Amino acid sequence: MNKIHLLCGILIFACIPCLLFGQDPAYTQFSNVPLYYNPAFTGLNSGLNIRFVTRNQDPMLVPSQRSYHLSADIPGRSLPGSGGLGLIFNADNDGVGFIANYNIGASFSARVPFNRLITGQAGIKAAWLIKHISWSEFVNSDRLHDNYGDLYDSAQYKTRTDLVNQPDFAVGGLVQVISNSGHMSWRIGASVDHLFEPDVSFLPDQPYLLKRKWIGHADVILSFSKHAKPGKHGDKLLKINPAVLFQHQDKWNSLLAGCNVTKFGLYGGLWYKGEFGDYASGSVAVLAGYRYVFAESMSIKFTYSYDKQITGVNHHLGGAHEISLVFEFGGVRIFSGTAESFKRDSNSPAGSLEKDGETF
Repeated sequence: MNKIHLLCGILIFACIPCLLFGQDPAYTQFSNVPLYYNPAFTGLNSGLNIRFVTRNQDPMLVPSQRSYHLSADIPGRSLPGSGGLGLIFNADNDGVGFIANYNIGASFSARVPFNRLITGQAGIKAAWLIKHISWSEFVNSDRLHDNYGDLYDSAQYKTRTDLVNQPDFAVGGLVQVISNSGHMSWRIGASVDHLFEPDVSFLPDQPYLLKRKWIGHADVILSFSKHAKPGKHGDKLLKINPAVLFQHQDKWNSLLAGCNVTKFGLYGGLWYKGEFGDYASGSVAVLAGYRYVFAESMSIKFTYSYDKQITGVNHHLGGAHEISLVFEFGGVRIFSGTAESFKRDSNSPAGSLEKDGETF
């Protein structure tokens, strides 16, 4: 029995660095968490947009890896050069459930309309990062009694803390181009999260920097019928939205590529997610949802997606379930002024596209 306890303690001790630190959550529903990936999306679309997303990764693990995202953003077009303001909250657990992570912040974007069809936005996010660890969940070998098991106080990690607080920043930019007819638009952008690599170590004598996360993304929205106003049964347009998202953080790389389709408010999608590095894996995700329009400028969208891992070591852990709710209030903006920049946006095909909620 003593040998078994000692072996368990050694294994836990050796695995602590792996348990303490991991990469950020990677959501499959890219279009429903735009501010999570790039603060330049803040205020890009008209009206007040509120988004909630929850993800349950590997549900057969105990506990499973859960993550939550809540954000809201609103445009500020009546002020020349202003894109919008946003609020962001993220939460997740890692380290086999021993560590809780929270990120609370605000985002701001600046908007530059190059002409009637091309618009650029640059954004910044300032946030506060909080990490909490439950040290009582760790059992080192020097806590074990030969006969009575977990009995003593451990001498390991005497200089430790259970709470980390650090400022955290992100920057990004994007360009949106819309066709003259307004039936096609594309966006391309890039961002950097954890810009100054905050120290998130729970061991003061062993610093650990949260590595920068580099993100690149591009997507196209195609409409295949004459524009119709949203009604009680949803938007009648057939729209196709292929997209690609690449992430790089330290030794971890991820590629998300796929396509969403919507008509009459119904949504469907098929995606591939590949992760590259020490623990390479590949997953296929299917997506379904519905957007209900209450009025011309107010709607709610529900989306569910399921990831099935097809390659990698965790393919037997139940995949991942992701659920999102998006509330859109198209007639809301920060200021009620009529600055020339807002007039110009509203009268252009770009402004028309944004009013109709072409966000997927």
